[in-house]
Amino acid sequence: MALIALLAGAAPAAAAQRATGVGVGDSSRVPLSPGRAFLYSLAVPGLAQARLDRPIVGAGFFLVEAIAIAVIHRTTDDLRLARAFSRDSVPLRYAVNTETGAAQLDGNGNPVVAEWQPAPYSEALVRARKLQLEDWTAVLIFNHLIAGAEAFVAAQLWDLPEHVRLRAAPLPHGVALGVTFSAR
Repeated sequence: MALIALLAGAAPAAAAQRATGVGVGDSSRVPLSPGRAFLYSLAVPGLAQARLDRPIVGAGFFLVEAIAIAVIHRTTDDLRLARAFSRDSVPLRYAVNTETGAAQLDGNGNPVVAEWQPAPYSEALVRARKLQLEDWTAVLIFNHLIAGAEAFVAAQLWDLPEHVRLRAAPLPHGVALGVTFSAR
């Protein structure tokens, strides 16, 4: 919840910058230095993007972070269950008295098991859960690194106009492309 409050707190600051004209198109007033932007988004993906007035990009990184954490939590629980029940088995068939058809009982009054079925939680499932946990941990780490790198580049290119338009013009022997940059 604190992270959402931090991300939401960046929006009023960006609106104040736009209202006063400070920071918009002014490369000397970058909200975050590139190094600080990298560290912010490395620690909390999406935080620097929100501070740099890129809330949609920041929300994307935050969404990937939330999904990865949720799946890691679920996979950790699945791995714990698979480990706990990997050596377990289930009675498949009980021994019966051939004359009466009643279940045979041991000395404690419990039915005697004639055949056991291996548990559905095998060692292969434990290995699969471990690999799944490693994969989602890698996604989480990758998201942190990419969010940091994207924030670093966004802070570096703060003064670059954000609207780029391509225009294709047909020519008799090919196509020409024109690139137009518009100011913020």
